[in-house]
Amino acid sequence: MVPIFTYRDERKLFAVIGAIIVAALIALLQLDFARAGRPSPLTITVTSISTYLQLALSAVADGVRNGWQTAVHTPGLAADNARLRAENVSLRARNDELQEELARVPAADDLATARLAHPNGIAATVIGYDPEATLQALTIDRGGKDGVQRDDGVMTGDGVVGRVVEVDPLSSKVLLVTDPTSKLPAVVQRGRWWSIAVGTATHVKLQYISQDAKLRVGDRVVTGEGRSFHAGVLIGRIRELDPVPAGALDQTAVVQPAVNLTALSRVLVLPHDVSQR
Repeated sequence: MVPIFTYRDERKLFAVIGAIIVAALIALLQLDFARAGRPSPLTITVTSISTYLQLALSAVADGVRNGWQTAVHTPGLAADNARLRAENVSLRARNDELQEELARVPAADDLATARLAHPNGIAATVIGYDPEATLQALTIDRGGKDGVQRDDGVMTGDGVVGRVVEVDPLSSKVLLVTDPTSKLPAVVQRGRWWSIAVGTATHVKLQYISQDAKLRVGDRVVTGEGRSFHAGVLIGRIRELDPVPAGALDQTAVVQPAVNLTALSRVLVLPHDVSQR
């Protein structure tokens, strides 16, 4: 007689029964947790796995989408980047130009002020200082062809700069009022006390002032009538009074120049017919 069930069939039957029992137990556990109002471990596990799978799929999708968009837009982005770089270079260059124009405004204002008093003056640009510093001097871009002559006075709207000592066709050398070889007739404006203004390399010293002069710190010192300047151009203000030695017939004083001689860019040359009229 042939048996109806084989050993293999019995194993399948036991597996089915076991699966049914496990499913029933899981269902009972789910039911108990549901009645208690708490999620079961199985629910938590399934939910976590599902969440992680969704995040992974989303990341992959975003990566593919971003990669596609990058590939599509890369040529345009490169062109925009190049355009922005060019604009940035242009803006920096324009900013440098504006900064330079702004820095020139005070010198231009000083020159305009000087020309109001001396409309026939010759406007000039400072193109260099004495490289060896043997003289307190500077070079300007106006020379003989422009009507500049030796001993012409040079000034800004603030006051005296110096006088022309050398003239070439296209340029001239100006000896600053602070040079030790510079000497100009000067007048202390308050009281009209006469003196000679001599350079000291950093300042100007007034010499041969009458001992009777009642000088004060801050007094204005102007040019006297001379070969280079018409009377009344500001040289500077008295900075300090030197002690008067016993028995001295005159006194001296230190003057702070009215012009910042280390930062000159534009000056006005006074031709003889202008400075001595």
